[in-house]
Amino acid sequence: MSHPVVASLVAALPMPALAVGPNERIEAANADAVRLFGEGTQGRHFITALRQPALLDAIEASLRDGERRTADFLTHDRGQDLAFRVSIAPARLREGAMQGRGVLVVFEDVTPVEKAGQMRRDFVANVSHELRTPLTALMGFIETLKGPAREDPAAAERFLSIMEAEASRMNRLVGDLLSLSRVEADERMRPAERVELGALLRASVAGLAPLASEAGVTLVDALPADTDGPLVPGDADQLRQVFSNLVENAIKYGGAGSEVRVAMDPPAYEPRLRATGVRVRVADTGPGISEIHLPRLTERFYRVDSHRSREMGGTGLGLAIVKHIVNRHRGRMRIDSAPGEGSTFSVVLPVD
Repeated sequence: MSHPVVASLVAALPMPALAVGPNERIEAANADAVRLFGEGTQGRHFITALRQPALLDAIEASLRDGERRTADFLTHDRGQDLAFRVSIAPARLREGAMQGRGVLVVFEDVTPVEKAGQMRRDFVANVSHELRTPLTALMGFIETLKGPAREDPAAAERFLSIMEAEASRMNRLVGDLLSLSRVEADERMRPAERVELGALLRASVAGLAPLASEAGVTLVDALPADTDGPLVPGDADQLRQVFSNLVENAIKYGGAGSEVRVAMDPPAYEPRLRATGVRVRVADTGPGISEIHLPRLTERFYRVDSHRSREMGGTGLGLAIVKHIVNRHRGRMRIDSAPGEGSTFSVVLPVD
């Protein structure tokens, strides 16, 4: 039987915790620890319950010398990897099963911290990769222009055109990175101004009409013609960026001969918002996107076709920016697509 003081202490801790007695058995385990390690944890030898060498070694050493220690514990639960930072503290009692030297083992969930760190590392690696490619090309062309192509005007003109395209690509990438940084910084601050959504959408469609014509795409304005509303709380520049980005993507990836249609439903109750909202749809008749890609489309630098995206000037950040802007406006975005059936990007914004 565990000591009642030990059991009550362990039960009161707001994270998984175990008390290991001098006999190396688990004398107490709180409800969080039972969920993590399973029923029947209490009373087992700690080696049979924990089973990770680094953690076992730390517990054994603390039982032996009475020193505090920390260790890492990794596990898998409900389809996701979990990371814990484990604190091992010596404990002494004068009576009961914990008489002598035992240890209190507390598991702090650091999974969000680990994920954030991994996201930062991935982000730096992706940015480095995206910048290294055009920089390498520019350095190569500069070396060629200074050497073998110094007296070759035709080659110089060809190389300068490629250099201009690579420099423009870097400029777009830096611009998108700055835009993403600003959007993330403001994401928790809901816009206070009110925007006429219909007028903003019509202006966005009109501004992209020349791009659609050049690409051989039919751009259809299916917006209500009798109103500039509804009024929605929003940042006009950011909302313009959202819909311009979605329409531009539909034009680029829909391909020549396709149709892009921009429509807006009247305000209605939206279950996903649990409030009245307005739904805007940007639909194309292009090649569509496989279902396996849909959950990851808004990740930074995720591309369905990396080569094609780069050829079209994409930075891999557009939909990530869209997602953060929609989140800032307390809205929702949905992507429906299938190969050969086109794609529809729906944005729902609250009206109140």
